[in-house]
Amino acid sequence: MGTIWLTASYVGEQVRRRLRAVLRDNSERGALSLEWIVIAVALFVAATAAAVIFSKAVTSYTSQLP
Repeated sequence: MGTIWLTASYVGEQVRRRLRAVLRDNSERGALSLEWIVIAVALFVAATAAAVIFSKAVTSYTSQLP
């Protein structure tokens, strides 16, 4: 769950930083393009999937240990 939390907090911080820049009328730094939003969502989904897969693999492996 640490990986999921780290990814979510990173994406949230990036969105928050860009929104602040937009609200301060610094449009060059705050532009939230559709491409960046899609990339952020794709990274979050990939990290979540990897965390679930690795967690299941580790749980399965540890259950086989004596």
